[in-house]
Amino acid sequence: MLVLVAPGQGAQTPGFLSPWLDLPGAADRVAAWSDAIELDLARYGTTGDADEIRDTAVAQPLLVAAGLLSAAELGGFADAGAVAGHSVGEITAAALAGVLSEEAALRFVRMRGLGMAEAAAVTETGMSALLGGDPEVTVEHLKKLGLTPANVNGAGQIVAAGTAEQLAALAADKPEGVRRVVPLKVAGAFHTEHMAPAVTELGKAAQDLTVSDPRLTYVSNADGQVVAAGSEIVSRLVSQVSNPVRWDLCMETFGALGATAMIEVCPGGTLTGLAKRALPGVRTLALKTPDDLDAARALLAEHAHPSA
Repeated sequence: MLVLVAPGQGAQTPGFLSPWLDLPGAADRVAAWSDAIELDLARYGTTGDADEIRDTAVAQPLLVAAGLLSAAELGGFADAGAVAGHSVGEITAAALAGVLSEEAALRFVRMRGLGMAEAAAVTETGMSALLGGDPEVTVEHLKKLGLTPANVNGAGQIVAAGTAEQLAALAADKPEGVRRVVPLKVAGAFHTEHMAPAVTELGKAAQDLTVSDPRLTYVSNADGQVVAAGSEIVSRLVSQVSNPVRWDLCMETFGALGATAMIEVCPGGTLTGLAKRALPGVRTLALKTPDDLDAARALLAEHAHPSA
């Protein structure tokens, strides 16, 4: 059984969309999305520099667009056994599962990015990844410093989020057993109370969405649970903005569902890296460029859901 997953913010790199736009019809598709959300996705995805695409209001719609474009080029993903996304990647997953249309997903993520960028501007905040150590010990240490374990990613990785002062204190006082503390290139303390204002606005926007129940098994990053109602998925898309991502629990669910392979849509690499450590024996493939498509299609065909 194959799981299709979508990465979150921080996976983007300058120029990563360029090779995808060379595919037939891709540039027109992205241009239509750009018009719909009033953001030049093609420019940011091809010539935008690291600082430009680090901007939350740009990065989030850019990631969703890239995920949808690469999945469309993959084709046949209706044969996947399950779908999930990390942080903003969960909006990509919702569109892939048919909960939201592509355009609705992009409009929604555009509002999400703008709202989170505005919330992040109130206080200087950020995120740092902690590598190694015991999760329980690490979480307790973070709480003592006033930090939130915003992403519990499994495979020995937890991401802390909070103010610049709190993160500086963490760098000077690592939890026992943690090998490294790595500042992330994100523009705020996502999945914490600092994002509460964005939740309010996104909740209002969600009321106007046309929502369907998922056509694929949908695994929520809030708690790793399978969610079968589209309305509940959208509610979780709203609340996850200020709540931690439990990717460790998602991977546990993949294992319980019998996953044998995983494909990560563009810009892939982060989630397949975690899976290699946490899900031994599961085949993984990251869609980085169109050169990866043939191998991804073969993997999908080999591990298609038995009922497909």
